Amino acid sequence: MANTLLMPKATAVWLVDNTALSFDQIAFFCHLHPLEVRAIADGEAAQGIKGMDPIMNGQLTRDEIKRGETDPNYRLKLNEPKVRVPEAKRRGGRYTPLSKRQDRPNAILWLVRNHPELKDAQISRLVGTTKSTIEQIRNRTHWNSASLAPMDPVTLGLCSQIDLDLEVQRASSGRAPAAPVGDTLLPAALTERMPLEQAPKDEDEELDASKVFAKLSSLKRQDAEDDEE
Repeated sequence: MANTLLMPKATAVWLVDNTALSFDQIAFFCHLHPLEVRAIADGEAAQGIKGMDPIMNGQLTRDEIKRGETDPNYRLKLNEPKVRVPEAKRRGGRYTPLSKRQDRPNAILWLVRNHPELKDAQISRLVGTTKSTIEQIRNRTHWNSASLAPMDPVTLGLCSQIDLDLEVQRASSGRAPAAPVGDTLLPAALTERMPLEQAPKDEDEELDASKVFAKLSSLKRQDAEDDEE
């Protein structure tokens, strides 16, 4: 997770009231416009916002502030956090900016036509939509079906090419038939995901059954999560 400043406006209020830093320095550190910092100093903005001490929360040091007060051209640097909190895995659909939401039906139509193997849950993850909308576009019952034109979601900026390729590969692997490996039949999804050096090289090489069934269980759980979404 990227190191970001907590409560920028409240921090700016504190810095205006308690330091001799310039408006430009405070604006740069708090990611605000210098005119907005000037308005805070004049009492025209951030009224009612209690200042937050960045020294107390460990995001700035007194030495860093003094260095900035001594040199007006110096840019304050945010302290690195002492504890890294892992970012929680995102669940549900992808958030789509308001400016791009009108393009989602066209992207869904493109995905439905060009990648019919994708599940509704996968399309929802890619473009941030609902299953009901996907079903309406599949069945051509969407209110704007007559005007829809298939458009690549990557070109529209709704998802990355890497995300799309991963979802397509996952969907294709899940539907592939079983492939023989020695005397054991394994799903193609498993053999495709196994590193080459882990796959049996001849009939005399035994397959580690525990690892195989553990991998199968993992794949089944992933597919179950898609079906539940």
